[in-house]
Amino acid sequence: MGDATRGKKLFDARALQCHSVAEGQNGTGPSLYKIVGRSAGTVKGFSYSAANKNSACTWDEETLFKYLENPKKFMPGTKMSFAGVKSAKDRKDIIAYMATI
Repeated sequence: MGDATRGKKLFDARALQCHSVAEGQNGTGPSLYKIVGRSAGTVKGFSYSAANKNSACTWDEETLFKYLENPKKFMPGTKMSFAGVKSAKDRKDIIAYMATI
């Protein structure tokens, strides 16, 4: 498990401009409120790509770790225009923070 405090700083710098952590508040991307354990493509009011809606992914820590490294490689057809987080430590820390929201 990573460092959630460090992960919040990384999340704020890399994801907060597109994703809210508040329930029901979508932005360019869907709200990430309670993302860990949630099925992909299920936030109400957000228009997902077919790739995301039909992925059958559950956002557990292992899946998030793979996805955040390179979203377009993990899920071809995703609308997420984010290059990814190459550092494994950074991904672990971001996921540790995401588990708290």
